[in-house]
Amino acid sequence: MPDTPLKDFSNSFVCDLVAYQTGKPIEETARELGLDPETIVKLASNENPLGPAPMAKQAMQREIDGVHIYPDGGGFKLRSALAERHGLELDNVILGNGSNEIIELLCHCFLNPQAELIAAEHAFVVYKLMATLFGAKYVEVADPDFIHDLDGMADAITENTRLVFIANPNNPTGTIVGQEALDRFMDRLPDHVVAVFDEAYYEFLEDAPDTLKYIKEGRNACVLRTFSKAYGLAGLRIGYGLASPQVAEILQKARQPFNANSMAQAAAVAAINDAEHVAKTIKTNNEGLRFYEEAFSQRGLEYVPSVANFILVKVGDGDDLFAKMLAKGVIVRAMSGYKLPQWVRISVGTQQENARCIEVLDEVLG
Repeated sequence: MPDTPLKDFSNSFVCDLVAYQTGKPIEETARELGLDPETIVKLASNENPLGPAPMAKQAMQREIDGVHIYPDGGGFKLRSALAERHGLELDNVILGNGSNEIIELLCHCFLNPQAELIAAEHAFVVYKLMATLFGAKYVEVADPDFIHDLDGMADAITENTRLVFIANPNNPTGTIVGQEALDRFMDRLPDHVVAVFDEAYYEFLEDAPDTLKYIKEGRNACVLRTFSKAYGLAGLRIGYGLASPQVAEILQKARQPFNANSMAQAAAVAAINDAEHVAKTIKTNNEGLRFYEEAFSQRGLEYVPSVANFILVKVGDGDDLFAKMLAKGVIVRAMSGYKLPQWVRISVGTQQENARCIEVLDEVLG
């Protein structure tokens, strides 16, 4: 063994990071607790309870025999399909290994130890991890009632600000800001800042704000979307960014070769057209949200009304409730990492999974 620990030669801001904690996997839970994986209900990672889009499954099967060949590094078919779907040009579309990779690409391109990233206080924790990883200053703006304060975020912009992340709907709160607030924010955006609209849950919205107009206007903006949620392709890790040409050109230079694999690209191209699966997913989700809202109201539990595929509920000690429900085979997500130690986030599942979750919640809360 070396006399001096390797971490003494590595970047201290990396070693001091607390790694992102994913939702507890089913197989890991089964191994640790000796449970049958078939009986475990996972409602921790905002996954699609109906599974992958059927048209995507068919496309993956057709792709199997060609996986010995490198994928199209430029992602022409998928980028073209996305550009057509959104009324944009091919050069506006960037593919990512999940939309998380687009977040990292943005930080690669625009952050350094002199730069600042602005986000809401209870926004997706990966923004803070990325800012820290690139040595930038992370600026949190309070979000009263768990809703982004875009006027406050605009006020926080300085000459060193390079990125402002607006998660809409926001994870983990499930809240949204409307068109008027977005337009007002963009009217105040200076030329040295890129506005990033993280719209991973966009498909669940009934009346979605139009952020693509900022792209079409050529503003310094990037819209992030994913196939992980409504399309049910989380395991393939395929997402995309829609950006104005000057932003997209820079991001493409930071992208790794072949970052979107051939199986994921084929599945995503097919999934775009699987409207029936998306409609079923949205219907299941809306019914599930109403179920949880009614259940929480009946039990006197405070919750945050959500427009996404999860719901935030106040339970007392979130970590303790997570552990006790886990022992009974129901996986939810504790929120202490988001500075919400009294809350848990519950993903919407099937009708049976939702009922089982409330049954175990009652057992744990007594």
